[in-house]
Amino acid sequence: MHNAPMTVTKPLLRAHFATSRDDIRAAQRLRYEVFVTELGAKAPDADHSAGRECDRFDDHAKHLVLRDETRGPGCQIVGVYRVLDATGAADAGGFYSQSEYDLTPLHRTSRRVLELSRSCLHPDYRHGPGLLMMWGALHQYCRTHEIDVLFGVASFRGAEAAAHVEALSYLHHTHLAPPEMRLRSTQAQTLSLLPEADIDRARAMRAVPSLIKGYLRLGGKIGQGVFIDHDFNTTDICLVLDIHTMPASAVAKLLAPGRAR
Repeated sequence: MHNAPMTVTKPLLRAHFATSRDDIRAAQRLRYEVFVTELGAKAPDADHSAGRECDRFDDHAKHLVLRDETRGPGCQIVGVYRVLDATGAADAGGFYSQSEYDLTPLHRTSRRVLELSRSCLHPDYRHGPGLLMMWGALHQYCRTHEIDVLFGVASFRGAEAAAHVEALSYLHHTHLAPPEMRLRSTQAQTLSLLPEADIDRARAMRAVPSLIKGYLRLGGKIGQGVFIDHDFNTTDICLVLDIHTMPASAVAKLLAPGRAR
């Protein structure tokens, strides 16, 4: 007797900006599952009874979501990016990142900026095309709204910077933002970086989280220093990306037909 072959449903992914409170709540539930349940964040502003990670910036931001339309109602949101422009930041009392980094260089520029935060993917979608689809939607948003610069914090897991010293040293030596766009950590720095000659480049890059690697492939640069976020159990760096200097090959991938809608 032969067993019937297992049927595997192929995801039907769509990246779009949330237009309903239900989608935003679903995005906050995904954030809770990833940041609180999986990564152990304290998330002091979260609604723990409802299982939603949320804060005061949510009401002033737009929420880019990745939807798998093959999943059941209420659990289709499998990825999220929160984006906050200058107008939303003014209404919220500032950008989220300014609690960790001095944003003075951004305030001095006349260029239009957009902050990215709270990026996460459901574990089942971290090695597929979902993140690229979301970046395609972000790129289209930037073109439509004439955004020049993207920025935000990205994280290494764990609140002990020394555990990531080789990767952090490599990023400092090879991807440091130019002075006019170099955002600096508001924490006093105690981590001694390794000399560039002492770094195993391949090993250092293996230790860099995939999301940060994605920013680097798009031309992203990092700020000065790290910020230890004890509430989220992370070691944060600040990334800055000039939309107009992105490699042409990367832009072509983001704009591939059907990438986002």
